[in-house]
Amino acid sequence: MNTHHASGPPIAIRLAQYTHADVAEILGGGDDPFGVADTGLAWLSKEQHFGIRHEGRLVAHAGLRRLPVTVGGTDLEVVGVGGVAVAPDVRGRGLARSVVAAALSHARTLGPRHALLFCRPPLVALYERLGWRPIDEEPSAEVLVEQPGDRVVTMPLRTMVTPLHENAQWPAGPVRLRSLPM
Repeated sequence: MNTHHASGPPIAIRLAQYTHADVAEILGGGDDPFGVADTGLAWLSKEQHFGIRHEGRLVAHAGLRRLPVTVGGTDLEVVGVGGVAVAPDVRGRGLARSVVAAALSHARTLGPRHALLFCRPPLVALYERLGWRPIDEEPSAEVLVEQPGDRVVTMPLRTMVTPLHENAQWPAGPVRLRSLPM
């Protein structure tokens, strides 16, 4: 597979756009490519997109979006990471690491001190290897997200954070995303 420079890891690039056709190119067709339809949640699209191409085909993606949150009563912003996808036929080759690293490199220029993502439980170990940590392990640490119709619901997926700047400490307390999840 030729997604590497002569001596390095796969190279992720900034994408001008990311369409439903791009999702299908990476994950194939289907109504639930990310496996989250059963949550019943409405999601925001991402604002910036990063991808890896191999032989003209998009094989990996990660998206970003700045989001308002309240943590322990303090309002702040995070960079939400979402839409992370690697084509099934090229998994296990470091593409998730590369595309998420490229997205986080850009996220460090946006101002917020932390990145946040939601993932299905089977993916927690992958993100932990990439430097993320769950923030919803304590029973009192439920994470609330907004939904259409002024509803606020408990996020059923795992919530994870990673610092974007040295010495950035995630505040203690309950988390409320003051928007739809990304």
